[in-house]
Amino acid sequence: MTGDVRPVLKVDQLKAYYQVYLYGMDREVRAVDDVSLSIGRGEIYGVAGESSSGKTSLIKAIAGAIKPPLRIVSGDVRFDFGDREQNLYAMSPDEVASIRWKHLSYIMQGSMNVLNPVRRIRHSFVDFAYRHMKVGKAEFIQRVGEHMQRLKLDPSLLNAYPHELSGGMRQRVTIALATILTPDFIIADEPTTALDVIVQRDVLTMIREIREEMGSAFLFVTHDMAVHAAIADRIAIVYAGRIVEEAPTRQLYAKPLHPYTKHLIASLPRIGDTKERPFLEGRPPNLAKPPEGCRFHPRCPLRMDICSKQVPPMVAVEPQRRVACFAVTGGAV
Repeated sequence: MTGDVRPVLKVDQLKAYYQVYLYGMDREVRAVDDVSLSIGRGEIYGVAGESSSGKTSLIKAIAGAIKPPLRIVSGDVRFDFGDREQNLYAMSPDEVASIRWKHLSYIMQGSMNVLNPVRRIRHSFVDFAYRHMKVGKAEFIQRVGEHMQRLKLDPSLLNAYPHELSGGMRQRVTIALATILTPDFIIADEPTTALDVIVQRDVLTMIREIREEMGSAFLFVTHDMAVHAAIADRIAIVYAGRIVEEAPTRQLYAKPLHPYTKHLIASLPRIGDTKERPFLEGRPPNLAKPPEGCRFHPRCPLRMDICSKQVPPMVAVEPQRRVACFAVTGGAV
């Protein structure tokens, strides 16, 4: 992180639900339910949790990529790009468009979700970034080539079609695309999924170098706890639409507090350890009808009577460390 103490992103009590009317019934899926967090400038902030925990819905809400049936029910998403704090959901569509890619960028899951398969790579850069640079087409392509070289990519790739590149190379190109305008804040949605471990390492190295050179902050989302250990400064553990623990990465792995966090870390494979990894009984709850109280309590080995009746508050237990668990905090607020 940089010396600037002002966070680049503050999320306050954010609720984003899928709301539909189906077969004569109103249905509401509470995918993001009362989430608060902040991310510092130059920080890589990880978001972890199993599938269907609400990670993707959370980053859509933070990115302003909300489409029905997903709706913002309440809460704020505020960015500070150096001049003033801006509430994303109080901005006009034109104001949001003016910050997207220039200040707020997105590395999407799966390179082929970004790159048009029937157009050369350079056309994707034109589509995403040309209008923001306000230079002639020749100078724009020159700057893109220089950016590719800084990221150790051959500028000749601009003339290729996506299908001519390997999956790992396409992912590197999408990272170059997301960073061409040196944005302040970058959302990385599962950027290492479906890549082998060697390519994963190269992609993570590329992201760290971008952070060091550009000072960009990252919201890094993946279910892979081993990847988080290699890249994140702090990690938020998400379960059933809520953050249950947040801590600096080393502290989280050395001493996880929440029972769900303990399970995620205990499930990691270790070299030379042939023991069977622990299995968490049950399954994530139905977010259209989540359990009362703590949403993890039906699967929790430490559950108490209070857990099924009250929602555990997020409590600061150490500097930069919060946890929502009655078994840890003893009901402290």
